[in-house]
Amino acid sequence: MGNGTSIGRVRGLGSAKSGSHHWLVQRFTAIGNLFLLLWLAVSLVLLQDYSYASVAEWLSKPVPAVAMILLAVSTFWHARLGMQVVVEDYVHEDGSKFACLVALNFAAFAGAAFGVFCVVRLALGAH
Repeated sequence: MGNGTSIGRVRGLGSAKSGSHHWLVQRFTAIGNLFLLLWLAVSLVLLQDYSYASVAEWLSKPVPAVAMILLAVSTFWHARLGMQVVVEDYVHEDGSKFACLVALNFAAFAGAAFGVFCVVRLALGAH
């Protein structure tokens, strides 16, 4: 394929366009998480007390509920993207890599779904 030079070894292997989307999505989720966590910190500081009833009442309003759902989904998505890179870099056997990615996707989906379920339950008044 090539003459032993760096460019000769990679010629014909195809383009590396697929990694840029993953990289961008990870950066966007990081920025979103930053803003949502800042919002959460400010919102919690502005609460009168931190009793269950007070936080549940605050979370039953539409804006805090939607923001908390976005935070849960974005955090688990960001974590999944980061862990996917670790698995792809350090797990070399194809079967093990596939199993790890399936488990990772299941854990991320389950965590995000549980977070959304908890927020929706509190937002709809199931104290």
